Amino acid sequence: MGEAEKIQKSSFYVSLSKDGVTTKLESDNVSEIIGLFKEDSLEWMDFTVDNINEDSFVIATSLKFSLQLVASVLSDRYSSYEDLDTELGLMLPAVRVDQFDVKVLPLLIFIRKNLLLTIHPKAVVRLQKIYRYAEVFMKKIRQDLPWNDKLTILLTRIIDENNQKNFNGLRMIEEEGDELGKYMVQPTAPRTQIGNDIYKMKHALITYLNTLWASWDVINSLRYGDAETITDNQKLLQHVGILGDDINRQIALSEHMSEVLASGLEVLQTIYNNQLQMLNNRLAFLATWLAVLGTAVLVPNTLATVFGMPGFAFLDWKISVALILLSTFLSGYLMYAVMKKKNWIPPKLEG
Repeated sequence: MGEAEKIQKSSFYVSLSKDGVTTKLESDNVSEIIGLFKEDSLEWMDFTVDNINEDSFVIATSLKFSLQLVASVLSDRYSSYEDLDTELGLMLPAVRVDQFDVKVLPLLIFIRKNLLLTIHPKAVVRLQKIYRYAEVFMKKIRQDLPWNDKLTILLTRIIDENNQKNFNGLRMIEEEGDELGKYMVQPTAPRTQIGNDIYKMKHALITYLNTLWASWDVINSLRYGDAETITDNQKLLQHVGILGDDINRQIALSEHMSEVLASGLEVLQTIYNNQLQMLNNRLAFLATWLAVLGTAVLVPNTLATVFGMPGFAFLDWKISVALILLSTFLSGYLMYAVMKKKNWIPPKLEG
């Protein structure tokens, strides 16, 4: 986290007067920012809150947004779009990625004539860049434009900044996936840990894709300019359409990553199966020789027991030893021949 992010205040206010004069103010006092509201030519207020569900009601209603609008926007999980004619409410997903841990936080946007309000948790640090250049940005907005055109220009800039920060999440997931790939090819890597990491990566991609689709739904609702608070200027609406195209490209990249992950899983499964087959061959190889050796030992051991009985005392010990050695060789050879005929000998043994 950069120094600028560490020292940022909890709220800020930016306005553009009808005379083209800009005003900027940062404060930790929410009431101070709300008190600046004067229905100027264009105003933007941003609030960082601890409890998004409770604090957003207090702040939004203090700025004359309806309870119905706030409740409707907060009712969905990832994104929402609520148009009440004179006011518009949006929720956009703000993604934070830490390795394979994808956290989705809400960025609330409320719009009515001349005012754009953004509310988000403390973990969402992404609008500071716009605030830093807000004076320059707002001065470039022509004064003769309709109020909803001005709001649309500012809204497009905010959505674009949020999207760009979200898109960085895919790069982080890709980097972690590359590290996982290096880990996967190691023969000594524990399979249980690899399986757990692969699940985390898959879950991260699915969550990230869900946020992209959620963002696309909101932008798709905006791109036709049906809401009264949004411009019907086709040139400005094309910029909104470009935001949707950017998200579509990110969705395509994420889906490609999913395909690469699926291919990696197939390769991993093949490697695992080969290793398992090699282990089975070694066990079969060992079992074959144990069977041969066991038979080679069992028969002469039985003969030695028999020759030790009193009834076979007449046999010379040299003859007994010769018979035992001969039976060892014959029994081992016969067992080998039977197993080979039955195709019970693994290829390694035959080769």
